[in-house]
Amino acid sequence: MITKLIPYGRQFIEEDDIKAVTKVLTSDFLTQGPAVNSFEISLAQAFRVNHVSVLNNATSALFVTYKALGLGKGDLLWTVPNTFVATSNAALLLGADVNFVDINLNTFCMCVKDLEIKLIQAKKNGRLPMVVVPVHFGGQPCNLRRIHELSIDFGFKVVEDASHAVGATYEDQPVGSCQFSSAAVFSFHPVKIITTGEGGAIATSSSELNTKIKQLISHGITRDESLFEGEKGLPWKYEQIDISLNFRMPDILAALGESQLKRLDINIERRKKIAEKYHMAFEGLPLKFQWIERQAESSSWHLFVIQTRDSDERLKLFNYLRGRGILVNVHYIPVHQQPYYKNLGQRFFECPKSIDYYNRAISLPMYHGLTDENLNEVIQSVIEFYS
Repeated sequence: MITKLIPYGRQFIEEDDIKAVTKVLTSDFLTQGPAVNSFEISLAQAFRVNHVSVLNNATSALFVTYKALGLGKGDLLWTVPNTFVATSNAALLLGADVNFVDINLNTFCMCVKDLEIKLIQAKKNGRLPMVVVPVHFGGQPCNLRRIHELSIDFGFKVVEDASHAVGATYEDQPVGSCQFSSAAVFSFHPVKIITTGEGGAIATSSSELNTKIKQLISHGITRDESLFEGEKGLPWKYEQIDISLNFRMPDILAALGESQLKRLDINIERRKKIAEKYHMAFEGLPLKFQWIERQAESSSWHLFVIQTRDSDERLKLFNYLRGRGILVNVHYIPVHQQPYYKNLGQRFFECPKSIDYYNRAISLPMYHGLTDENLNEVIQSVIEFYS
């Protein structure tokens, strides 16, 4: 019997994490101190990328990345409907327009064939996107090489929404290496792979873009004299050269993140084992799972999604599991079906595959601290439902 509720995801805090945070709390700097810089260096090493900037959350990271790339009024950003609303909301807040590319029903990520078809039509219509944002859904990397090839042909920038994908790999390189993108954005929310409580990061291989990102994280201000328009040589001086807000991450959160990052490999390995047990246990049941398309990549398994045969079965299974204390969830309601987007008066493509996916999807518990006992309870509950 279940002795307590089993969430679909949650943080995993150990004594080392508490000690790291306590060390900062008893130091001279709670914010704008050395812990942030240390965390950024560690993330850059983990992602094998030149530059990483940490922020107060991943939504801010998306906003700052888009703004740093110059996205604004009159520009167009494309992403997938199968994502959290932040991916597209950040573009709308900059005054840009958004539209959506449908997903692949095997990977649950952006369908590169649909992307190419839509780009060809957009070129004929005279309005191509400035930015395309593939989402590494559930930790499964998108087909970045093909998206990059299309970006060269059609002249758009690629930003990876890698909020789910800390620890994932693509073509034997960490997601975040930015070999096929201008930048990658990560989330450190408590249900993600590692957590800072709330937090996000931007990885990029571009020094120029990184400089812009650093300015935007802190009010659009720079202390780099080479960028000053006015008097130089004053040790206290700074200049605001753009308009932005305070998106900084405090040292307290950075210390927690760096401590968590040290256990990333252990975390990912546990998630892989959970995914393997799910796959083996559900073999023969009328369920569909997310595919990994290419051998030279691996998921971080932020989510483990199953798909039922239809929406009625999904609702019954969802209620059955919730009734047993298993707090399954659904990721995601397609963004373009949200009332705010419907009321924009903008024509969105229907994206039927995203709707079909959503109607049959359930996210099962998947997190580092999921015990074998609770994992078996989830497995047996699903099996009992179908028996």
